[in-house]
Amino acid sequence: MNSAKSWLLPDGVEEILPEEARKLEGLRREILDLYRCWGYELVITPLLEFLDSLLVGSSRDLDLHTFKLIDQLSGQLLGIRADITPQAARIDSHRLQRQGPVRLCYADSVVHALPRGLQASRLPIRVGAEFYGHAGVACDIEVICLMLAMLRQAEVANVHLVLGHVGIYRSLLAAAGMAAEAEQTLFEAVQRKAYGEVEQLLELHVADAALRKMLARLVRLNGGEEVLNQARDAFGNAPAAVGTALDELLAIDAGVRKRIPGLSLDYDLCELRGYQYHTGIVFAAYTPGYGRAVAKGGRYDNIGAVFGRARPATGFDSDLKILARLTGREFRRRPAILAPDHDCPRLEAKVAELRGVGETVIHDVGAAVDNGLVGELGCDRRLARQDGEWVVLGIRNDQAQKS
Repeated sequence: MNSAKSWLLPDGVEEILPEEARKLEGLRREILDLYRCWGYELVITPLLEFLDSLLVGSSRDLDLHTFKLIDQLSGQLLGIRADITPQAARIDSHRLQRQGPVRLCYADSVVHALPRGLQASRLPIRVGAEFYGHAGVACDIEVICLMLAMLRQAEVANVHLVLGHVGIYRSLLAAAGMAAEAEQTLFEAVQRKAYGEVEQLLELHVADAALRKMLARLVRLNGGEEVLNQARDAFGNAPAAVGTALDELLAIDAGVRKRIPGLSLDYDLCELRGYQYHTGIVFAAYTPGYGRAVAKGGRYDNIGAVFGRARPATGFDSDLKILARLTGREFRRRPAILAPDHDCPRLEAKVAELRGVGETVIHDVGAAVDNGLVGELGCDRRLARQDGEWVVLGIRNDQAQKS
């Protein structure tokens, strides 16, 4: 590479400068403290591992976004994690092996081989929580409420929640008995909300007129609370699993609204994000001014089966970088104290005392005062000797400050 361009970074890869890093780290600490207060235990998973383990139970989309390389020690194919959920599931199923519910959380970087959108980072910092070992809606309600609490903590404004359930589409499709290739084509059309194309595909590949009508209706079922009543009417003769899924949505709606009065909540009953991955409810949070979900999750039962224990699970995650971009919070640099660069035991004792109570103390090794660089260091006070003692003074007015 030409030395004149040695500072360039790959597309979607960015450096994080002090101001942004301060915001990211401040949010990360607060969010992890929030998770801890809800009983979620922090795990730190490996950045690099065998590819087969990383892609367990995941979709083709995750495979495409995973960097792959050959391990020089074993000769096996490795992957750089693009998602932390499969790793957390392995920890629950294989390493912890607890009998009751397990709550885990994480905050760490992942790497994407391809960006997930225009101007999207290929190095997101995923923050999320996973609840294992409970199949009831109480688990889903808790996880959704924790996700919304995280967004409140980050002061992301005007959050809107959308609920769906992949079990409805999956049950209707299973009853229709479509061929795999036609099913994939239909899935892609449904994802695009291409209503005309969906109806044409159903006419070609679904013989049962009632199922054709239900699948065509499902694609258009999105909106407010009325959607559930419309679904009851539309799917009166659907497989029993469809009614069960609607009951779950009603229970989750009631539970979340009870805990968070005034919540803005809608439904999209044909939201198929993570279709190959999720097994039940899916949910996402949106905010004006950002065109994608700011946080999302869902139920993904039995992902731990490949690790030896099939456990029900619900979880969510978000990109800390997006939260930092959307937050209404400010994380200002704390003013520092400038200390002379003297070899004085009493000075060092005073510096240690101040740092011990949380103050930032910077030794003036570059003659910052003489060279007018105090502002770059962020210092608003200095240590000076008065009557044989080191005291904190204001830099501008030399008035003694409490230390």
